[in-house]
Amino acid sequence: MSGAPRKGATDNESYAGGGMGMDVAPRLDIDVLLDDPQTRIVVCCGSGGVGKTTTAAALGVRAAERGRKVVVLTIDPARRLAQSMGIDALDNIPRRVEGIGDGNGGELHAMMLDMKRTFDEFVEAHADPERARAILANPFYQSLSAGFAGTQEYMAMEKLGQLRARDEWDLIIVDTPPSRSALDFLDAPKRLGSFLDGKFIKVLMAPAKVGGKAGMKFLNVGVSMMTGTVSKVLGGQLMRDVQTFAAAMDTMFGGFRTRAEATYRLLQAPGTAFLVVAAPERDALREAAYFVERLAADQMPLAGLVLNRVHGSGAEQLSAERALAAAEILSLTGDPADPADPDDAADPDDAVDTADPDDALANALATAAEESDPAKNDAGAENLAEGGFVDPPSGNAQARNPSAADPDVSPTSADSSAERLAAGLLRLHAERMQVLGREQRTHDRFTALHPEVPVAQVAALPGDVHDLAGLRAIGDRLAVPLERTKRAG
Repeated sequence: MSGAPRKGATDNESYAGGGMGMDVAPRLDIDVLLDDPQTRIVVCCGSGGVGKTTTAAALGVRAAERGRKVVVLTIDPARRLAQSMGIDALDNIPRRVEGIGDGNGGELHAMMLDMKRTFDEFVEAHADPERARAILANPFYQSLSAGFAGTQEYMAMEKLGQLRARDEWDLIIVDTPPSRSALDFLDAPKRLGSFLDGKFIKVLMAPAKVGGKAGMKFLNVGVSMMTGTVSKVLGGQLMRDVQTFAAAMDTMFGGFRTRAEATYRLLQAPGTAFLVVAAPERDALREAAYFVERLAADQMPLAGLVLNRVHGSGAEQLSAERALAAAEILSLTGDPADPADPDDAADPDDAVDTADPDDALANALATAAEESDPAKNDAGAENLAEGGFVDPPSGNAQARNPSAADPDVSPTSADSSAERLAAGLLRLHAERMQVLGREQRTHDRFTALHPEVPVAQVAALPGDVHDLAGLRAIGDRLAVPLERTKRAG
C-alpha cells in the first residue's frame, strides 16, 4: 500500500452521472499543491505516451500565472512543446517564456535536458582543466555520455540538483524521461552510479594507482588474464580507451554514488511532490499502481494521480444498451418513440434536462450530434434564425424541415433520412458509453488497490495541444473537478 497522501487531497468526490459513478477517491486539488510555498519540486512520472510532458508544461503555466517563479525541465525532444510555449527551441539553458505571469510576479522558464552537455558540465565542475579535457576527448567517455543505459535518468537528476542549488526558482517541475518502464527512473541513477563506482572500473584503475614497474607487475600478475579476455571481446583499442578513461576519472568515481544518494535525499524531502501521470487504460494504470507502490517503498512523497484523457458525455442517463435498442427499433420500424412507451415520442429538438432515463433519448440525440460534428463552431451559427439550418451546397439558411426547402423531397423520404440519422447518432452514443464503461472499470481497479491516492481527472480535449491557450485549458481541467469541466467543455 502507498503512504499517506500529502497536500492537495480534498474531500471524497465521485464521477458524476447517473449510474456512471467511479469508486470514491480523494480529489487531488492541483491549485493547493501549486500555491503552497513549501512545494519546491514537482516530479511528473509514469509510463510513456500518457501526457507527462504536456501535464508538466500545463502545471508550469498555471503555477506561473498564480505568482510562482517556475522552471520546467523536460526530456521530450519533440519541438511541439517549445512551439506551444512560443519558443523557437529548447536547450540546456532555461529560457524565459514571454507573456506568462506578467503583473503578478510570476515567471515561467523552460528547458530541455541535453544529456551529454549535462555530463560535460559535471566533469568540468569536478576535475581540473587538464584532466577535464582528457576526459571529454576520451572515446569511451563520449559513448558513455551520449547513450549508456541509465545516463539520461542520471543526468536528469543531476540537472535537477543543479537547478535546486542555484535557488533562482521557487518551483521546479520535472518531466521524467520516457522509458520502457516507469521504474527505470528510480533505478537507473543507482545502476549507473554503481557501475562507475564499481569493482570492474576499480580493477581497470589499479595499474594507474600503483604506478611504474610495480603497477605493470600488478597488472601482469593479477589482471592480465581478465583484461586479455575482455580485450578479445571488446577489442584492444576500446580496452585502452576504458583504462585511460578510468585513470582520468580516478578522483571523480566516488562522486557519482555520492551524488546519486544526494539526489535520492532531495527526492525524499518534504518539499518534493510526485505526480503519477496515467491514462484510463489498463496498461498505463497498472504501471501507475506499480509506481505508487515503489514510491511508498522508497518513502518518496506522493501527491496523487493525474488521470489524463478521460472521456465524458452529456447524456450518461441513457445506457449503451438502451441506445442500441432504440437505434434498432428506429432502423426496423422508423418509430422514433421510446421503445418502452410507443405513445411517448421523443423530439430531438427538445432541450430536456432531467435524470429520468425515459427522457434521456432526446438528450442523447442532441449530445451525440454535437460530439460527432468536428466542424461545429460558434461562427457557423451566428446568422441562423431560430430553428433553421444551413444548406451545405448554397450556404443559405433554410427551414429545419428539408422538404420545405426542396419541394422535390417528399415528407416520407425526409422522415426516413431523419430516422437513419437518429439511429446513427444513437449508435455513436452507445460507443461513447462503452468507452466510458471501460474507463470506469479500469479506474475502479486502481482505486480499489489504492483508495487513499488523490486523483485529478482531466477531460479529453478534441485535439492536440499546440499553444499556450491549449496548455491553459489543460491547467483548467487539472484544477476543476471533471463534472464541471465536462459541462463547460
